[in-house]
Amino acid sequence: MSLSVAIYHKTEYVYDRKVFLSPHLFRLRPAAHAHAVINSYQLTILPPSHYIHWQQDLFGNFIARADFSEAINGMSLEVRLDATLNPYNPFDFLLDDFARFFPFYYPSRIQSDLASYTEILDWGPRITDLVQKARALTGDTIGFLVELNKLIYNHVGYIQRMQAGIQTCEQTLESGMGACRDSAWLLVQVMRHLGLASRFASGYLVQFIGDATIGSVDLHAWAEVFIPGAGWIGLDATSGLFTSEGHIPLACTPRPADAAVVTGTTDPCQSNIYYQSSVTKLPAGNNQALPLF
Repeated sequence: MSLSVAIYHKTEYVYDRKVFLSPHLFRLRPAAHAHAVINSYQLTILPPSHYIHWQQDLFGNFIARADFSEAINGMSLEVRLDATLNPYNPFDFLLDDFARFFPFYYPSRIQSDLASYTEILDWGPRITDLVQKARALTGDTIGFLVELNKLIYNHVGYIQRMQAGIQTCEQTLESGMGACRDSAWLLVQVMRHLGLASRFASGYLVQFIGDATIGSVDLHAWAEVFIPGAGWIGLDATSGLFTSEGHIPLACTPRPADAAVVTGTTDPCQSNIYYQSSVTKLPAGNNQALPLF
């Protein structure tokens, strides 16, 4: 059954002195292709000494650009959104005949459109070995993707990694550990080595246990692969499963840096970051109109 939820997410940056900020880009509005129905949304940026403009990037993601007019000693981002999570079957699609079995090849008419999603950016002996193991999984395409996702899941243990950026695939495979973004990027690169167009996705992961009214919501990362007939299919290498209604994408891009929640720079300073989030179930019928940009 459908589930109405209220999500709250706040990130606060505290600087040791007043600094000037470059224009900042915030990717905190759910993407148009999210399965969740977004009933209301509000992004609040403090301090108020800024101008904000909503736009879409090259990949169709919503971006809020903020230009700050004076030096500040801190910044906070607060997201409030109400959403309806409708259960869906991740296998509810019909593949084009030529794509029913792997390997397959994309038609020439769309190869140029997918070029940025097939670019191989990570090389090394460990990923080469993993790709060879993946090639042995040939069969029907959906079964292949299920097993490929499990293969990555079984090779990489999950850790919370506070360092910025993403590990190379070789680093992830050598350590056998990685954050969700590391596993997602590894899966993206393995699929590209196999000739599959894939992209990096960042967003919220909403989870509830049983009948609890308070759940968990965290920023998360996963991979999406383009299969003719199905479109973009989400694969969560952290769980080894296909994405569900609890995955709410904020940005999907060929490269992880372009999906970062925040992009921007400050004058040299020391800074601390504080993060909090929550999600609660709402009574049925508690939907509101979605405000305009």
